[in-house]
Amino acid sequence: MNAGILRLKKAGIILFWLLIWQAASLAVHNSIILVGPLDVILALLNQIGLADFWKTIGYSFGKINLGFLSAFAAGILAGTAACRYPLIGDFLSPLMALIKSVPVASFVILALIWAGSENLSVIIGFLVVFPIIYIQTIAGIKSTDRHLLEMADVFKMSEAKRFFYLYRPALLPYLASGCRVALGMSWKSGIAAEVIGVPLHSIGEKLYLSKIYLSTADLFAWTLVIILLSAIFESFFLWLLSLASPGIRQKKKEVE
Repeated sequence: MNAGILRLKKAGIILFWLLIWQAASLAVHNSIILVGPLDVILALLNQIGLADFWKTIGYSFGKINLGFLSAFAAGILAGTAACRYPLIGDFLSPLMALIKSVPVASFVILALIWAGSENLSVIIGFLVVFPIIYIQTIAGIKSTDRHLLEMADVFKMSEAKRFFYLYRPALLPYLASGCRVALGMSWKSGIAAEVIGVPLHSIGEKLYLSKIYLSTADLFAWTLVIILLSAIFESFFLWLLSLASPGIRQKKKEVE
């Protein structure tokens, strides 16, 4: 299908649901229960005009993405170590099971007790993302073609060349797949942690104040900001990953 037609189709679908949303808000006729998209846009423009808007965005954007990037690096290192030294994987296995099974709310409360609210979204984002990247790293490394590894042994290929030519092409598609899930999860969990901990100058604080003052328009406006920030960073990070692996770019083109 032509790319222009696809864009028009997507735009038409979005417009349809916006009209449904606006009609529902007019039918309810209660700004506390439901506001329309026009009210949300006006609330967002009002927030943009406030002095601390960009400071709030910078705070949450930096903290949540710091947690993600830290977990991304740690997950790759831990997964690589677990593949190279199985004993490390045996010791990390119960920890991964614990992190995956404990509710995020429990981690939030513990982090508040141990570290306070300032770095809460960093800690929670790290805990949510780390197991995903760890598991994907192990899966990617284990998917490396064994015949190629045997050939590398025969020709005594260096570790650096093995990583670049053998492990990297096998690993990156798994990391890209994991990041598509982990990026969204890091933002959801990070913002949820901020709403509970209410650190100053955070998006979570703004959501909490919207609840206190029953400002549904501001709540929707900040939710829209969260969606946009998450989508922008996800697209940028996946683009960076695609630069390291032509196969990912080719697969994306085939899907499109």
